[in-house]
Order: sequence, then structure tokens, then C-alpha cells
Amino acid sequence: MRLDVLFVNGRFATLDPDRPAAGRLGVFAGRVAGLDEELDGLTAEAVIDLGGASVVPGFNDAHHHLSMRGQRLIELDLREARVATLGELYAKVAERAAALPPDAWITGGGYDQNKLGGRHPTREALDRAAGGRPVWLQHTSCHMGVANTAALARMGFAHVEDVPAEIPGGTIGRDAAGLPDGLLTEQAQGLALRVLRPVAVEDFIDGIALASRAAASEGLTSFTEPGVGQGLAGNGAWDVAAFQEAVRRGALLQRATVMPGSPNLHYVDDGWFGLDLGVGTGLGDDRLRIGPVKLFSDGSLIGRTAAMCCDYEGEPGNHGLLQEDEETLHGFIVRAHAAGWQIATHAIGDHAIDVVLDAYEDAQARIPRADPRHRVEHCAVTSDAQVAKVARLGVIPVPQGRFISELGDGLLAALGPERSLGCYRQRSFLAAGIVLPGSSDCPVVEGAPLLGIHDLVNRRTASGALFNPAEALTAEQALRAYTVGSAYAVKEERYKGTLSRGMLADFVVLTDDLLTVAPERIRDIGVLATAVGGTFIHDSAGFGR
Repeated sequence: MRLDVLFVNGRFATLDPDRPAAGRLGVFAGRVAGLDEELDGLTAEAVIDLGGASVVPGFNDAHHHLSMRGQRLIELDLREARVATLGELYAKVAERAAALPPDAWITGGGYDQNKLGGRHPTREALDRAAGGRPVWLQHTSCHMGVANTAALARMGFAHVEDVPAEIPGGTIGRDAAGLPDGLLTEQAQGLALRVLRPVAVEDFIDGIALASRAAASEGLTSFTEPGVGQGLAGNGAWDVAAFQEAVRRGALLQRATVMPGSPNLHYVDDGWFGLDLGVGTGLGDDRLRIGPVKLFSDGSLIGRTAAMCCDYEGEPGNHGLLQEDEETLHGFIVRAHAAGWQIATHAIGDHAIDVVLDAYEDAQARIPRADPRHRVEHCAVTSDAQVAKVARLGVIPVPQGRFISELGDGLLAALGPERSLGCYRQRSFLAAGIVLPGSSDCPVVEGAPLLGIHDLVNRRTASGALFNPAEALTAEQALRAYTVGSAYAVKEERYKGTLSRGMLADFVVLTDDLLTVAPERIRDIGVLATAVGGTFIHDSAGFGR
């Protein structure tokens, strides 16, 4: 046997309990052919010396909007690092406006009202900044955004007085005079998205390419895209075809599992519930697969729209909202479960989590299935009883460690000190025997897996406050979440997650040993190279020269 490539002089942390460490790794047809003495006597087309560097299995983000990340890279960047005040935000809008034709859209994203003095941009201020051009600025959570008057006109409202008072499953903000202030939350965002999406196919693929290159430099080898097609998290009816084209062109460097949004499922012949031709979870290959169906139950915690059992701190009467009524959510879950789908439901607030878990339990009771492995995306605010129920039902919670540093101060403000103790639990899930994946929800926050691992271990907010330190993980637990756990979350653990013989040869070469470096230095570790199937998709160290 002649290997395709033999990697030598590496310090491989395999995460395989039968062989936790190795110095050599052989690759044949994109898979791990063997390690160390298993390779004795074999030759290879190429031998690559890793110079004694530390190597871990490829990072896998269980909830990463790669295509949306790409569009954010094209749009106006309003994250805290770029915009510190509302005044600076309006100045950025004015600067962009000056470079555009009079009728061109100004789109941007990433602002957080919690970091702008607690205030969102307003319709009238955006009118002044944009010089008559339509503006749509999406909140960092992607659960709300602000439109100016010209944008509302493009949505079909010639006069602001014509904007409806409410939208089912969403809200429309009002100013002191009772007129729309431009803030559209949850399903009300559909007013904007129906005129802005889908973006042109070539622009969509270009965005995938931009985001994919950035993610490769961060060590990402696999990800799950939570929402393609019609719906709040998707782009358009041809999204999967665009991902296929990105793979064909070599523009998509990672392995992708895509979740169709719930609006894309419908009844087909003989009562089958799914995509056209009966397509369901699992279709595809190790480069691009159809994963769970994605649906929304509630909103955002920092945006204070997540459905809670109790009012938000300092906001009597506001306990968030469900995007659809309980009966509708429940019915969809039962139908999708009956048709064999894995289901991934966005649920952040404790009330929404109750609704979703009850529906999962009822669906399984009605139509028993072996290992449906349904998911709760974010699963942010949970009681001990809910953690126990997640474990009993075999559900996968998908929390985001990176939220703690970037959004943690806003989370603490929304919940208050006592209720925050149930927010973004990690160790509690592991202690209950639950498999924990690693994820970022990028571009809501930065997507680099090492930053996510850092926050899973350190749990400090941007202001330096400790955030439930009892829920902190060890570095190894965090690494397993971003590898083994994320593969398990989409039923791919048979061929992803460890560097074992027969597994996909996806790995990351690091500047330091993730498992032994001081916890506070994890975020400083660099990525020297990223390999998918034994081929480098990023190689800043020049190993492959």
C-alpha cells in the first residue's frame, strides 16, 4: 500500500481513548490510514514534516451561519470593534451613503444596543445619515433590525403611518408620537427580508468563499449551517444548489451540513412531509449533507425577545414571545418527527424550552423512533429539571460558549444575578450524561473555534465579570465539544471527531498545546495549518511547500 501523504514529527492529540497520542499519521483517500507503528514499512506520495507542532482533530462548529457570515463581510460592519457609539454608527452609514448611487440600499449588521448606551438606531436618525437611501441594519443577534423611512417605502409602505401595528410572531417599535421607530423584531423582519433576499447567486457564492477562507484560517474543517432556503435564517429557494456550486468550484473549503428552514418543508404525494422528492435528513456525502430541519420557537436573550417564564430584569410585563403559537410549533414538530427528520429548534428562553421539550416528548411517544437525536439550538436558560429532561429524552443542547465573553454583560443585565445562574450551562449538561457540541452562532459573535474553546473554559464577560464559573469546562472537554460533540449532534460521529484509523483526515496544526497551555492563554493560540481529508486548506506555516 502506498499512502497519499504521511505526516511526521507532529504531536497528535487524537481524542481516541485507545490511542490518545501519536507522532505520525498516514492518509489514504482522505481518511486516516494509520498512526505510528501501523505505518511502518509504508511509503507515501508526499511526506510532510510538522516540525514538532501540536495537532488536534479538525474543529467542527455545530451552529455556524457561514453564508450569512459571508454576507456580513460584504456589508457595513457595525460590531463593537468598529462602532463604539450611536454617533459613530450614523457616521458609518453616512460614509457608506456618500459612496453609493442615490437609490442603492445601505445594509449592515452586528450592532448591539447593550453596547450603544442601551439604545437602538432610529428610523429618523438613519434618514438624516443616508441622504434618502434605504437602510437596513441588522442587530448582532439577527433577531431584529432597524429600517429607515426609505426602506419602509421599499417594503410597500409609502407613508410610515401605513406600517401595521403588529406582525404575528414579531413586534414593530414605536416612538413617543406613536409612529414606527424602525425597529422590527423576529417575524416582523420578514418585511425587510422579502425585498432584500435572495441575494444574487454569484454574490451568495462569493460570500461563502470569503467566509470559508476566513474560517479555514481559524481551524474550521466542518460546520452545520442552521437554516437554508426560505425563512429568517436562510436566503432563498436555491440555497442548497448554491452550496453545491460552491463545492464544485472549490469555494467551500469545509465540510458542510445544512439545515433547511421549516418553511421549506411541505406535504408531498401520499402525505410525505419534507422537501420535494421526499428529501430528508441525511441525503448527501461527507462534503455536503442535508441535516436537521431548523425552526424557531422564540427570539433573542440580549434583544429581550426570548420567551421566558418570568419578566426580564427591569422590564415589568416583558417576558418575550413565541414566534408561533404553541399548537403550531407542536404540530410541526410531530409531523417532521413522523417523517423521519432530525429536528433542531431554536429555543433560548426557559418557557420556549419547555414548549419544545414537551413537543419532542409527545412526538416520540406517538411515533417511537430509534435515536431521533433532536436538538435545542442555544438552550440558554434552563432549570435543573429541564437539564434532566433533556438527558432523559436524548436531546442535544447546542449552547454557545463565545456568547459569554461577547454578549455576557448583556445577558446578565437581561436576567439579573439569580436567574443568570441557569444561563448557558455546560458542565451541568455533561454531568447529566448529555453529549455537548461546540458552536459559535457566527456571525452573531466571532466564529473562531479557539475563542469559543477559551470561553467554554474561562467564562468571563467582556467587562471581566465571571459568568457562572461552576459551569466551566476543562480544555479537553471543550475540545471534545468542538470535535466529537459536534459530529454527534448531526449523527456524523462514525467518521468525524477523532484522528483514528478509518476516520476523515481532518485536523488543525496549532502554535501551542491546547491541552496543556494556561487556560487564560487559549485564545492566544494560533492556527498554523488546517487540513481537510489530509489536504491543507490553510497553511500559513508553509508545511506543504
